[in-house]
Amino acid sequence: MRTARIIVGALVVVLAACARPDTAGKAGEAEGAGTIADTSARPAPSAPPAIVFLGTSLTAGLGLDPDHAYPAIVQQKLDSAGLRYTAVNAGVSGESSAGAVRRIDWILRQPPAVLVIETGANDGLRGQDPDSLKANIQLMIDRVRQSSPSTRIVLAGMEALPNLGADYTRRFRAIYPALAAANHVALIPFLLNGVAGVDSLNQQDGIHPTDAGARIVADNVWPVLVKELR
Repeated sequence: MRTARIIVGALVVVLAACARPDTAGKAGEAEGAGTIADTSARPAPSAPPAIVFLGTSLTAGLGLDPDHAYPAIVQQKLDSAGLRYTAVNAGVSGESSAGAVRRIDWILRQPPAVLVIETGANDGLRGQDPDSLKANIQLMIDRVRQSSPSTRIVLAGMEALPNLGADYTRRFRAIYPALAAANHVALIPFLLNGVAGVDSLNQQDGIHPTDAGARIVADNVWPVLVKELR
């Protein structure tokens, strides 16, 4: 099973890089014929294009085996569908949208075919201003468009906990569809749809999905992602 899990942005370069071609051919004398057989060097096939999942602990798979985090499950779906891509897990536990902004330029040093942006959960947990979150996501989209126009962007929607009040929850929820519409990027309406608030699908902290929850998250991501790939 091909799975890729990268937490440190620097390793994205390694997983997404192309394989080096063979550097030398071989020539041999055909047995009994007295002629030289030319077996020219053949370049090794290039590595599959990368789908980078830039995110928080929800993407990193906190508390799960790496092969059970939702990007790894997406990789299984890619393989089953015959889609030759490598899913790269660039989730970092505890990261805010400001931290994601600080990593985006490094990730774009080896531009992925698709960048899935999952951020905002920790901003919401800390009660940070939704306008600041919106500005940070917009900044990441702008940098992708400037640095790698061919990279397709998928934005994963997130919800704030209701304890911060109805107005905060409303403003937070509105960020993702507004950004997706303004920038013409694909939107996963709510990453944790069908998982959030369901005890049996979350670990004891009530926030991070279990193995079963991660499979549902992958199901939420898949139809939006595959539409971009096809």
